[in-house]
Amino acid sequence: MMNRRWILAAAFWGVFGLVSGLQLWISMITHGHSVPRLIGYNVIIWEGWLALSVAIGQLTKQLPLIPFKSFNALIHALAAIVVAVLHVSYWIALTLFLRPFDPIPFTWSRMNVGQIFFSRVPVELILYLVVAGIAQAMQLQTSLTNARLHALELQLQPHFLFNTLNTISSLVRTEQNEEAVTMIAGLSDLLRYTLDHAGRQQVTLDEEGAMLRRYLEIQKGRFPDRLTYSIDIDPDVRHAAVPTFILQPLAENAIRHGVARSAGAGVVNVRAFRGERRVHIEMFNSGTLSSSTNGGIGVANTRERLRQLYGNEQKFELRNDVGGVVASLTVPLRELA
Repeated sequence: MMNRRWILAAAFWGVFGLVSGLQLWISMITHGHSVPRLIGYNVIIWEGWLALSVAIGQLTKQLPLIPFKSFNALIHALAAIVVAVLHVSYWIALTLFLRPFDPIPFTWSRMNVGQIFFSRVPVELILYLVVAGIAQAMQLQTSLTNARLHALELQLQPHFLFNTLNTISSLVRTEQNEEAVTMIAGLSDLLRYTLDHAGRQQVTLDEEGAMLRRYLEIQKGRFPDRLTYSIDIDPDVRHAAVPTFILQPLAENAIRHGVARSAGAGVVNVRAFRGERRVHIEMFNSGTLSSSTNGGIGVANTRERLRQLYGNEQKFELRNDVGGVVASLTVPLRELA
């Protein structure tokens, strides 16, 4: 996401320079200047703002403009002056080096440096405010997205916790103490996983698969003679980044609406594999697709989390398949160390 933002920023400043160069050439069309040199000169000038934009973005991240703080505002005011002076100096140096206004040579002695700074610094200050404002808006949007995702996680985790505690309670009442202890140990591992990954929106598929295995072992304690499962993750996607706790609600949905509603044996089979720049995950469970299967909180939150994280780059669907239901999700392939 960050790389895409800087690519867009580079494209913006490049187009800005191109348009500025064309306007300058048109205004001086009778002077006989070289069009490629004049336009290239303007593109290079305004691409200089790309590095400045990165610096302004980092400063805004460290010292945000919202909420307003006098110290932060003072630092940004000083930074704006420094940026303006740096870019105007860069503009002067390029003008002397490239000499775009041929055939008339542009030399230091012919430059009115004071006038140049006086006329250009106000524009540079305005550009600083625009860039800082955009950087602040992007950071606020990121914070809002993270807050929404965290709220969705909080909806999922208590739901799973209460269900598991109810199961443990049932085992204790029926004096299945060994099974209850095993389930408590599994729950402890899952809670530790939750705490260790608090605040992380993504984990490796290998980590998520290990968590899912613990979860399914807990559920196997509920249905010892009725539930079988398998998890098959291709080696080339084990380090792929996926949303934290993206598989557990799907497995819970599969067991609640599939295995739990059937008197016979049920299965949950998970496989993950690589497509072209994509990670594909499919979860099959015995049972049939119904309106309650497709409209539960787990499925709804899964859809929303994927939309928040990946936008239109993701795909999620539930569909009937031969002998059961398949939950299929596809996300961009991005590896975590």
